[in-house]
Amino acid sequence: MDRYTSLHSFVLVAEYGSFAAAALKEGVTPVVMGRRLDALERHLGVKLMHRSTRGLALTDLGEQYLERARGLLKDFEEADASISHHRTSVRGHLVVSAPAAFGRRHIGPHAPAFQARYPDLQLSFNFTDSVVDLVRHGYDMGIRIGEVTDPNYVAIKLFPNRRVVCGAPDYFELQGVPRTLEDLTRHNCLAFNLQGGQQRGWTFLRDGRQVAVRVAGNLDCNDGELLFNWVKQGLGIGWRSTWEIQAELKRGELVTVLDEYALPAYDIQAVYPQQRYLPAKVRFFIDYLKAIYNAPGYWETR
Repeated sequence: MDRYTSLHSFVLVAEYGSFAAAALKEGVTPVVMGRRLDALERHLGVKLMHRSTRGLALTDLGEQYLERARGLLKDFEEADASISHHRTSVRGHLVVSAPAAFGRRHIGPHAPAFQARYPDLQLSFNFTDSVVDLVRHGYDMGIRIGEVTDPNYVAIKLFPNRRVVCGAPDYFELQGVPRTLEDLTRHNCLAFNLQGGQQRGWTFLRDGRQVAVRVAGNLDCNDGELLFNWVKQGLGIGWRSTWEIQAELKRGELVTVLDEYALPAYDIQAVYPQQRYLPAKVRFFIDYLKAIYNAPGYWETR
């Protein structure tokens, strides 16, 4: 019996709560996952998990073994990572989470060239505007826009970014230009919402303190790219990231206002769970994206 595979399968089943979900993550059938658990229990001579039509439940010994198994797997991964730090090629599976619009524009287009550089590496991406738990959902790393406060994650800045208020010149010609934060209440502010709840607070820096300003508008949605398109059409103003609008600013299709109140940093960051050694697949992908994003003129042409 391959002990590593058995331990890994047991941990996956315990964390996902079902053989089907764990099998999907592992790329095998639920039957195979069940056989691995059976083999592990026979080897140990104990019952690790109760299985019924209602679901799965760890036994007391299973709970104890789960913690030890997680520790052993982490030791395996750190041992591999300590050696792979010196490698120039990688294999395996890299799973990445990123914001939807950012992922479509600034990660997905670069993925094929990275995979061609490392043909033994499989890449999987999940582009979503929801903040996911990297560990719980099995991601190797994620891309975040803004501050990362979770002490369980390491954050690496890929490129500086800010959040600014912007709009089309035609909009400002008709509606006027806001000069103060209070002026925003008189403008059609196109806001982002999440799961049906309107996120109407835009955050600024005034006199050294963060200030949340309540705004209102006649359009909102949970798709940042659609909001961006509405802003470009002159339907209202938006609170957008500078990574998103550089090309439009250069062409004069958008202009920014209230720049003196913008937060100083809302950076593009790569994040990954705290661990003693950084896996080579994660390190290589971070270095790859950083080189692309810091190339002269990159953001003005995208």
